[in-house]
Amino acid sequence: MKITLTIFAFFAAWVLFVIVGNSWATLAVAPLVGMMFTQLGFIGHDAGHNQVFGTRRHNRLLGLVVGNALIGLSFGWWVPKHNAHHAHPNEMGRDPDIGEGAVLASSDVPENGRGPLASWLARWQAPLFFPLMLLRSVGMHVLGIQRLLRRRDHASAVEASLIVLHAALYLTAVLWVLSPLKALAFVVVQHAVFSLYLGISFAPNHKGMPIIESATTAGFARRQVVTARNISGGRFTTFMLGGLNYQIEHHLFPSMPRPNLRRVQGLVRDFCAATDLGYREESFVESFRQIVHHLSDAGAATSRPG
Repeated sequence: MKITLTIFAFFAAWVLFVIVGNSWATLAVAPLVGMMFTQLGFIGHDAGHNQVFGTRRHNRLLGLVVGNALIGLSFGWWVPKHNAHHAHPNEMGRDPDIGEGAVLASSDVPENGRGPLASWLARWQAPLFFPLMLLRSVGMHVLGIQRLLRRRDHASAVEASLIVLHAALYLTAVLWVLSPLKALAFVVVQHAVFSLYLGISFAPNHKGMPIIESATTAGFARRQVVTARNISGGRFTTFMLGGLNYQIEHHLFPSMPRPNLRRVQGLVRDFCAATDLGYREESFVESFRQIVHHLSDAGAATSRPG
């Protein structure tokens, strides 16, 4: 039902776009389309973890439909990257979500080897945190396409065909309804909302949480729990964040279907208390306060000489 209603809402947003027509009022529809892109991204995330169907083949098919065809992102590129993150969360050199000079840079990470741009980004990462989120979807599109061009196998050809189909239908619809200037404005607003919504949904999960050095030996449960942060709230929070608010439970049981995460939360919390693992759960606003504070400290540390 969730998948059906989300896809229906996605196409309903495009119907509304056509109804509004060649008007600047379509810019009010762009955020709705951008939000539906993110909601479809959550379904792609579930499919990538094999949460939806009993076979990998069917989960991959769902991922290709919502990822490549409907939102234009390479499902085949994202899955191994995200799996690597789950295997090594917040681990320097092994978690692909931690990049040199990125927003998760630790004040303990040496400056050696950083280029001027990376050092500048590290120094100003706190004020740039939200603005850089606006480019998230563009970066994901580019990285996915680069991966497809490098591989050039049958699976990549299928993915590339679906992305080309998405781009052709997307641009045809936008340019058929809108004048070029309005079309450009619509695309910018829609992808900015998509990027920002995606960014603020994933950022509270691990940003500002402890960094694990690559040589550190720690058990599976400790790695997954101490690097993750849950977001408090009810069903509305779960809907808006695609179940990512149960990040600790998700990292301990990555293939567990999204509706079951809240059902095991009490068991997981008790387990963490009994084994002295800690269990971080913050409000949505407080999580970002902690992230910005962490980035401010890390940026200040990189600007100090020596």
